[in-house]
Order: sequence, then C-alpha cells, then structure tokens
Amino acid sequence: MIRIGLTGSIGMGKSTSAKLFAEAGVPVNDSDAVVHDLYSGEAVPLVEAAFPGTTSDGKVDRQELSRRLAGDPSGFKRIEAIVHPLVRERERRFVERQTEAGADMIVLDIPLLFETGADKRVDKIAVVSCDPQIQRERVLARPGMTEEKFNMILSRQTPDAEKRARADYVIDTGGSIDAARHQVQEIIADLRRKQQIRK
Repeated sequence: MIRIGLTGSIGMGKSTSAKLFAEAGVPVNDSDAVVHDLYSGEAVPLVEAAFPGTTSDGKVDRQELSRRLAGDPSGFKRIEAIVHPLVRERERRFVERQTEAGADMIVLDIPLLFETGADKRVDKIAVVSCDPQIQRERVLARPGMTEEKFNMILSRQTPDAEKRARADYVIDTGGSIDAARHQVQEIIADLRRKQQIRK
C-alpha cells in the first residue's frame, strides 16, 4: 500500500485537493478533521489542564486557544505535545483499517508534514501550492484572519519553495478545480503504473 503524504501551506488548497483524492476513491486521513474531533473529545481535559480557561461546554474554544498562543508562542510546544501523539494514534488506526480493507494507496493529509518529521512515515509526498498572491487573498478572506495572524502561521511553516523542492508531486491549485482534479488523477495513475511495474 502506497502512503501519500499530502501537505501545503495555509491557503494553498490542501483541503480541496484531499477531497479530490477522496472523490477518486483514495481513502484520506485528514489530520485537521482529527484535531477538530479531539477538541470536542479526548483532548479537552488535557488542553484545559495545560491552558486553563480555553475550554467551555466540553469543547476546546479554538479562538480563545489561538488568542492565548498568539500572546505566548512558547505554548505551541505544549499544545503539540498534547495533540500530536493523539493524532498519530488515530492515523495508526486508520492505516491499520485501510491495510485490512486492501487499499492499494491512502492519503495522509498532514499540514505540518515536514515540520513534525511525518515525511518519514510516507512513501510519496504531494505538495499543494499556488501563487503567493492567490494564497494571501484566500487566507485574508477568512473570517477573523488578520495580516499579523497570517504572518505568524507562515513563520511556523516550512517555506513553500522548500516544500516544492522536497515533493514527489506538486499540485498547482492556482487555476480551476478541474485543473486540480486532473493533476490529482495524474498522480494516482502514475503511482498505479509504477506499482504495476514493481509487481
């Protein structure tokens, strides 16, 4: 089974690309969705203990947590120490289920693929990218996003040029959704071809 690591900086269109893989029948494990789930489940008491007052109604208040982290960036290490092991365990179970189901390839959608060393757990890397101007427009159009917040997020991510250089495949999302879909289908076809050759 081929494990594709899908990554890309904020606003590059990673979530859309993940949906295109799923649409083509490739099982996707979405780390962001897993974190979302953990923030209304098993991570809640752990986050509350480390950052008192950042949870309410049995959920992590993501806005309050990011406000707290913006004021004290050293907190990122603490939150990662809580969340990353839980995300890894969910990913392990996903891989196990897909192996049992006989999937020939899967996508592990991991925003901080290079930053957390997750690139060592995948066979191929697909990086989602677009023109920096398009990225900026997309991100700043999000509710509650500011220039300062955008720059803080970027400063914690591996630069796009470096990601592209380390990728096996680059998906350019600067054009239409159909263009992105075509690129995703090409990647799947290429990997299946190579798999056949190896057999």
